[in-house]
Amino acid sequence: MSETVRLLLVWMGVMSLITLVLFGWDKLMAKLGRSRVPEAALLCAAVFGGAAGGLLGMLIFHHKIRKKQFTITVPAALIVHIGLLLCAFFR
Repeated sequence: MSETVRLLLVWMGVMSLITLVLFGWDKLMAKLGRSRVPEAALLCAAVFGGAAGGLLGMLIFHHKIRKKQFTITVPAALIVHIGLLLCAFFR
């Protein structure tokens, strides 16, 4: 495995964990009626490497699953991330 693939996997793993935690935190704050994580922050975290964690957060916490912006952007970002990994792997 190349160094590039390794770095991408680490980056995406860390960002996915952060994004998963953000989705969970936002859901908890929504239930408690407290200050929420901005949607832009959730989307940015997903797009910049955390799409797997974002999608997992949407499924586990049933959070943002009715928002079209999330149901399109997060899976699309995951497809792009998988494509990047495949390109780096076969390069």
